[in-house]
Amino acid sequence: MKVKGKARAHANIALIKYWGKRNDELILPMNSSLSLTLDCFYTETEVNFNDEIEKDYFYLNDNIQDEAATKKISDFLDLFRNSAGVKSSAVVKSTNYVPTAAGLASSASGFAALAAAANVASGLNLDSKELSIYARQGSGSATRSIYGGFVEWRKGISEKDSHAIPIDDAKWDIGMVVVIVNAKEKLISSREGMKLTMETSPFYTSWVESAEEDLKQIKIAINKRDFEQIGLIAERNSLKMHATMLGANPPLSYWQPDSVTVMKIVRELREEGILCYFTMDAGPNVKILCKLSESHIIRERLRQIFESKQIIVTGPGPGVTIL
Repeated sequence: MKVKGKARAHANIALIKYWGKRNDELILPMNSSLSLTLDCFYTETEVNFNDEIEKDYFYLNDNIQDEAATKKISDFLDLFRNSAGVKSSAVVKSTNYVPTAAGLASSASGFAALAAAANVASGLNLDSKELSIYARQGSGSATRSIYGGFVEWRKGISEKDSHAIPIDDAKWDIGMVVVIVNAKEKLISSREGMKLTMETSPFYTSWVESAEEDLKQIKIAINKRDFEQIGLIAERNSLKMHATMLGANPPLSYWQPDSVTVMKIVRELREEGILCYFTMDAGPNVKILCKLSESHIIRERLRQIFESKQIIVTGPGPGVTIL
């Protein structure tokens, strides 16, 4: 038997952050979150089940991956193999159009694409909701990359109801300018950072409570298409998440001097009447939520300090597509 599936999924950037798990194995989050799927960053993945091979092989950007990386993929594929009764090993080929492990949501697009490709190859034919539940078990944020535009990941109360839902297609002059301060792999992974923050930061409980309120308010703002409120809520939510990390023991910070420089530029632009707001995940790179029609103004200001290749302008992206 030789059966294959191929899919593309886009990265998403959380505006209301997911930071901390209540169940590590099933990747169940402490709080619900909300993101914007991006057009520019995506992953294409092919899954090929083949009876003639005895173990799984995983290629990332044309390079064969080591045992540890392959095991992560194999464990994820087992979810599909066990459900569909597939006994074959697989060759997985994945191409990342996102810098890997640099805080630009490559795991989100990666596991969403892998889930969609495995869904086709295994013949399971899961619907979007079920696919979102499967994707979550590879990477939490992958659950949101199943859909395009603004997407909510509902934390749920069990493994069966923790999944994403589409909120709004965001096709109303919404954009993002991504500033790649450092594209290298970060020293402390999101998983390690989350665990440390949850276990040691005295601010963590307040973060979870306030994130739920932020989510409620940002959904109202999206419904009203109140861009200023969306931006203010998202920026504040990001800063609160990073504050919980600074309260960890030992304190944790993903910021670099250039990250702070970008934040300063964003604030200056706001004072000049350009509505733009920053958000940061577990990495030094800064994402600026803006009106797509004004993104060129932000880009030009950033080019006074940063190289053109460090600045990427993107609009809202679509959900997963089968190739």
